[in-house]
Amino acid sequence: MSILDAIIGPLAGLIDKVIPDPRARDAAKLELLRLQGSQELEVLRTQLSAIVAEAQSPDPWTSRARPGFLYVMYALFLWAIPMGLIAAASPATADAIARGITGYLRALPEELYTLFGTGYLGYAAMRQWGKVKGVER
Repeated sequence: MSILDAIIGPLAGLIDKVIPDPRARDAAKLELLRLQGSQELEVLRTQLSAIVAEAQSPDPWTSRARPGFLYVMYALFLWAIPMGLIAAASPATADAIARGITGYLRALPEELYTLFGTGYLGYAAMRQWGKVKGVER
């Protein structure tokens, strides 16, 4: 299975789940197939090969850095527990904390969110590809 097949297959499955309208779903799949032979998909393949090379690095900091963003997300979700306790003790304080966090997250540039999403999807795609190839468990 080539890296292109590893990308196209999961994307087609994602299209099936995300787009409920059969016509729109078929149009999206046709566009995906059109991209398969285009320069854009070649660029994507090149970018993903860089991710694979990074994942195979013998440097432990490089190989552990990619899933680090998951720990950030876990921390954000676990923060709900102390926030619940703070809200029970002082709703005004909890509200001020929530407004502060929301203001901070909204102040981050859109490009940072795009980079995060791209990294997350690239990581997930390459993990799946590694599992299909039998390299990873």
